[in-house]
Amino acid sequence: MLEQVLKFLTQKEVYGVLFIVAAGYIIYKFSGLIFERIINAGKTELEKKKRTTIVKLFQSISKYLVFILIILFALELYGINTKSLIAGLGILGAVLGLALQDTIKDLINGITIILDNFFVVGDIVEYEGFMGEVIELGLKTTKIKALSGQVKIISNRNITEIINLSQKLACFDVMIPTGYQDKIAKVEEVLTSAASDIKKMRNVTDCQFLGIDKLDDSSVNYALRVWCKKGTQWDMKRIVLKKVKEVYDENNITIPYQQIEVHNGKKI
Repeated sequence: MLEQVLKFLTQKEVYGVLFIVAAGYIIYKFSGLIFERIINAGKTELEKKKRTTIVKLFQSISKYLVFILIILFALELYGINTKSLIAGLGILGAVLGLALQDTIKDLINGITIILDNFFVVGDIVEYEGFMGEVIELGLKTTKIKALSGQVKIISNRNITEIINLSQKLACFDVMIPTGYQDKIAKVEEVLTSAASDIKKMRNVTDCQFLGIDKLDDSSVNYALRVWCKKGTQWDMKRIVLKKVKEVYDENNITIPYQQIEVHNGKKI
């Protein structure tokens, strides 16, 4: 029994295929390490993200190439003339090309997205009302993950227009309702000081106090405008609101809110 197993394993068709598969796996993994070194060589954050995107695309391509080469070398071991097979596949390729037009369009558009710098892995984008982070750009599809955890998978050929929120500064306004009884001069002084403090925060590039934005039914609405790094605007807005509440409390400035009176059926 042992001799039969050894005889089977020592056949060229068996150990040759095992060797080819192992070699293909090592080549694929080794190329992955090289790609990682290429990513780490990036100097700026944008350059690193762009290289990551290109690397992921080429890793996807290399996976298919290694698989095809393994199949061709294995067929050679079994005596199949792969040269004539490849020549025959040329005609078949033309037929498949027509059948795989959408796949080819996905590939071409994926390369175009990278070369034209539409977006890279890690960017915050908005596509047809869906906003999230680009987590993968492959041969056929792009994956976008929303803050809620939902992942939208889009065929690359369908990406003709997309809003990139990561390659320039983000800007947002904060409206601050304030009681009519509070003196305008005092509120302006407090908010101007708060704007100076906000400007020094991490990820913030500028903050301006805009003044009175609206005279509402029960409040005077003041406005701040903040510029920050793209992708951080949601977190920064929460931080800015917290800062405003703190300085209002410190200076006894009121923020009006609706109140409900309950009379329990008693006459008033």
